[in-house]
Amino acid sequence: MNKIGSFRSPAAEMRYFAAYDRAMAECPEPGAVFNIRTHHGITRVYRYGDGPPIVLLPGLMATSACYAALLPALAERHTVYAIDTLGEAGGSVQKAPFKDIRERASALDDVFDRLGLSEVHVVGGSTGGWHAVNQAIHFPGRLASIGLLDPTTVSAPFARKVFWYGLPAAVLDSERLWRRFVTWSAGEDILDQPAARLILAGIRCYRARVPFQVCPGEEALRSLEVPTLALFGGRSAVHDSADAAARLESLLPQADVEILPDAGHYLYLRPEDRDRIVDRVLEWVA
Repeated sequence: MNKIGSFRSPAAEMRYFAAYDRAMAECPEPGAVFNIRTHHGITRVYRYGDGPPIVLLPGLMATSACYAALLPALAERHTVYAIDTLGEAGGSVQKAPFKDIRERASALDDVFDRLGLSEVHVVGGSTGGWHAVNQAIHFPGRLASIGLLDPTTVSAPFARKVFWYGLPAAVLDSERLWRRFVTWSAGEDILDQPAARLILAGIRCYRARVPFQVCPGEEALRSLEVPTLALFGGRSAVHDSADAAARLESLLPQADVEILPDAGHYLYLRPEDRDRIVDRVLEWVA
């Protein structure tokens, strides 16, 4: 990988940040905003609350805005750092290419170092869960634990329907096809919500140039020593969540694994699932 991510044009960048501002307006007002300079670029970090640190890693192209519904409850008892993933659309700006997935973990370790963080509880949803595991494999030293919210490509591959629904939408860039994809993946039509519109804006406006995420090998998962909480959506469409949960338990028997039976891949879409997630995460990091 010898290229860096960038917006497709100045006009595309303007359209994207209009959507970004709308989505971030759904979040509480941050106590501070950081632009952390690292070897691979500038990482945008939003800080909320006060207490032992929790770091939130978003799903693919989702940015910190995807955690708007969880931030108030988590920030009541913790300092929460919400990160825009470097190498994807958002407030972070990539300046150097990533050679491999280890370098992606190195870049996040740089952020923790610049913020002076240690004993960090890292919580990641979807692809953010993959990043949390990747961090625990390559740079576990600053981690107190990891929490995975329906993590993708950790213990199970994407379902084939991800590509059947996603590829036509990406190639044709049709609003109708994107709505079909989002409705299928979420279990209901949420495309008009600001956070969902932001993900679509990122796909349309930004060219990501990052190493492709793949499932870690069995030995890598077995070697994890960082305490792990994993919550899966029983109705998740993007992978077989029952298989993903069972395989993670078999490879990492010390992990705390739970399936939320009525939740989809967007794990905290329903208020009752959102409350359960907040309770489990707060109990876990306590």
